[in-house]
Amino acid sequence: MTPSGDKGAPLSTAMPPDPPLAGVPPTGEEIHLPGPTLLPVVTAFAITLALVGVVINIVLVIAGLILLLICVVRWVRDTRRDIDELPLEH
Repeated sequence: MTPSGDKGAPLSTAMPPDPPLAGVPPTGEEIHLPGPTLLPVVTAFAITLALVGVVINIVLVIAGLILLLICVVRWVRDTRRDIDELPLEH
């Protein structure tokens, strides 16, 4: 309560407009996201296999490095294909 005994002006329930978000593309522009893939998980497994192989057996190191090489080559190839499909404005 205010000192004069009145309750004062009622609180406004209207919210001010939100400011525009930085980095959000204008309406109508398409957002490109890469497709789902297991390559990051398999790459992490290959690195882990190679590191465990350092302690256990050289065969695991070789298998991990071969799998890592295959994953990296495939990942780079997929990324280049995704980038080539983008419109020139991006």
